[in-house]
Amino acid sequence: MAHMSPTLDLEPGQDRTMILNMGPQHPSTHGVLRLLLEIDGETVIRVLPDIGFLHTGIEKTCEAKFYQQVVPLTDRIDYLCPMSNNLCYVLAVEKLLGLEIPPKAQWVRVMLNELTRINSHLVWLGTHALDMGAMSVFLYCFREREDILRLFELVSGQRMMTSYFRIGGLALEPPIGFFDRVKLFANRFPAKIDQYENLLTNNPIWKGRTKGVAKLSAEDAVALGATGPTLRASGVDFDLRRDMPYTGYENFKFKVPVSQDGDVFARYMCRVQEMRESISMVGQALAGMPEGAVKADAPKVVLPDREQMKTQMEALIYHFKIVTEGFSVPPGEVYQSIESPRGEMAYYIVSDGTAKPYRVHMRTPSFVNLQVLQKMIEGRMLADVVAAIGSIDIVLGEIDR
Repeated sequence: MAHMSPTLDLEPGQDRTMILNMGPQHPSTHGVLRLLLEIDGETVIRVLPDIGFLHTGIEKTCEAKFYQQVVPLTDRIDYLCPMSNNLCYVLAVEKLLGLEIPPKAQWVRVMLNELTRINSHLVWLGTHALDMGAMSVFLYCFREREDILRLFELVSGQRMMTSYFRIGGLALEPPIGFFDRVKLFANRFPAKIDQYENLLTNNPIWKGRTKGVAKLSAEDAVALGATGPTLRASGVDFDLRRDMPYTGYENFKFKVPVSQDGDVFARYMCRVQEMRESISMVGQALAGMPEGAVKADAPKVVLPDREQMKTQMEALIYHFKIVTEGFSVPPGEVYQSIESPRGEMAYYIVSDGTAKPYRVHMRTPSFVNLQVLQKMIEGRMLADVVAAIGSIDIVLGEIDR
């Protein structure tokens, strides 16, 4: 089907304005996003986002797969926080199944989700700063991101598309020495955040490009459905980890960074402070990590251990049946949401009692948050468009789906 492009209808007599295409192949749109900008000199009069260039039909693909086969697809929605997507999906299916997840699996999930949040924020900070000419920060952020990707590779075998969270727990027991490596990173990372702030927070050029720029009021943020740092930077104190805890977040102590300013600088500070809170939670998870299993006791749903399959015929049969036929999920519907690095990520799943979901719908924060762009930049300078887009922290993979 041909891509339908939106148009801006200009009223007669507006000969002083012009239409400018920004993107879709523009480095500062953070993905394949096209913006139609109506400008009067350097002032943006109207803006219309044009999305759909990355559409994959991934929701319908999920409905053609067994429940356990959907996990690798969730990695690819938001490729900067794959474990957050894994978690949201498996929590939804576990709720339908009524599975109880062992405490150790829950704590490992929290630890890896907070590392994922840091990983995502590092890419955001590096690219956002690069958009506005601060190249050093980009290099430093990707230095620490590389450390996190090595941790992901150590625990799951993959740097990005980990598929490590499974329905019923974790894919594998974390390897020997893994927690020591995480502790080493957790001890070093706060000093690295100080480095980023030394380069940016009091930098007069950075402040000039971000303070008072692309302001978003709390009323507009709520009305347009914004969530995550974009919402909290406008003064709305809402975080699903604290307000609707899941997978054991009620056991962790953390502050929710909030600002009343609602500008690009406020969104920057909220995410920087979130990284500090996340690394604190990683430390709490390491200090209080429970002992025990990392998979639920559900042999008809969770794949048995390899060692069991060598000695127990029943385990071998269950493995064969789960892989070839899947497992049936009781009929019903569920909505499960989590706090992803970008805001409220949610899965709505409908089960018809078979081994494949009848309906899978993803509520992705980037898709909803993109709506606020018009409020942010209409009436502002053209140069502020780049700062505004970066401050929302969008990922086009989860916008288009």
